[in-house]
Amino acid sequence: MRNKLDSYLGFAKKSGNLVSGTNTCLVTMKKGKVRLLMITEDTSENTAAKLKKEAERQKIPYRVYGNSDELSPVIGESGRSVFGITDANFAGVILKEIDQGRLCEKGGSRV
Repeated sequence: MRNKLDSYLGFAKKSGNLVSGTNTCLVTMKKGKVRLLMITEDTSENTAAKLKKEAERQKIPYRVYGNSDELSPVIGESGRSVFGITDANFAGVILKEIDQGRLCEKGGSRV
C-alpha cells in the first residue's frame, strides 16, 4: 500500500496536480482547486486545526496520514507536512489507498 501511495503522490507532483505547504494549500483550497487534503501526523495541532476547519468549510475531504519525514522526499521537497491534491482522479485513488490501508491495519479485509 505504501509504495502505491508514494507512486501516486510522485505522479501527482510531476503532473502539476499536487501543492504542498500550509500557506500554499490554504490559498489553493480557498480558490476551490484542492480535491483532497493530506495532513501529516506530525503537523502542529494549531496548524492541523486551521487546515481541517478550512477543509470542512470548503467540503474538501482530508486525511491525517504518515509523517513529513516519510512523505516530503516522495515529492522531492523537505519539511512539508501538508499536501493538497488538485486532480479529482488522483484524489480518488489516493483516498482509496489510505482508507483501504487503514481498514487492513484495523483487522478488516480488502474486498
